[in-house]
Amino acid sequence: MTTPKASSPRRLAVRRFLGRPVAVGGLVVIVVFVALAIAAPAVAPFDPIATSWSAIRKAPSAVHWMGTDENGRDVLSRVIFGARASMLAGLVSVLIAAGIGVPAGLLAGFAEGWTDAVLSRVVDAMLACPFLILAIALAAFLGPNLTNAMIAIGVSTAPRFMRVARAATLDAASNEYVEAARAVGNPAWRVAIRHVLPNIVPPVLVQGTLAIAAAIIAEASLSFLGLGQQPPDPSWGSMLNAAQRFLTQAPWLAIFPGLAIFLCVLSFNLVGDGLRDALDPRQR
Repeated sequence: MTTPKASSPRRLAVRRFLGRPVAVGGLVVIVVFVALAIAAPAVAPFDPIATSWSAIRKAPSAVHWMGTDENGRDVLSRVIFGARASMLAGLVSVLIAAGIGVPAGLLAGFAEGWTDAVLSRVVDAMLACPFLILAIALAAFLGPNLTNAMIAIGVSTAPRFMRVARAATLDAASNEYVEAARAVGNPAWRVAIRHVLPNIVPPVLVQGTLAIAAAIIAEASLSFLGLGQQPPDPSWGSMLNAAQRFLTQAPWLAIFPGLAIFLCVLSFNLVGDGLRDALDPRQR
């Protein structure tokens, strides 16, 4: 009689994630936002920057489902195209942050000694400054556009990745298989890349999912302040900035981009929580 094969850790993690309906629902919402961002030219009913002086601040209707703004532009089209800026900012910023923070955390946790002390003090100094304040300062220094905003957000987020990667590296480096790899004469760089790095991916992945949500809020904040996506290109943050002058006359100008930010950020946070539970073997 044959015994059933044990499921791989990856399959167990997928099964645990799919067993959380809230996290799966968040993933579905993220997929919808990503699809809208990619297919924006085909999905949006109007040109997002085309003005119409005969349709200024029109309420939601059968023609303009989310109404029009102060320049007669279709709000639905601008929300759809604004998803491009938010999704791009979230992804690129987190890639920049991980590209800086993960190697630094791996080096600090594996090398230890004065290397760890210096890197940790630099991270402590950066974390002493609030994340959004640091991002605003960097964006103002680099110049107001979406590319510089993504760089500013990525650099400001890097210390969080460094902390997570360092802690995971210290935990993985204490395992017996790492000591065995060192004992047989493998160089330190090979032990770090071949044996330690794969084991710090799960916590870094969870941190990346949560960091995307924070990056989307940061991009909206920078665009609200005029340091992110520049008009007339649509951005959820810049749409909220323009809407604040018409909150009583045209509340839909703030409701729909604000709702898009809320749903997108909430979905990434739900997925991050689901991944954390699914990838943690103690959560079985």
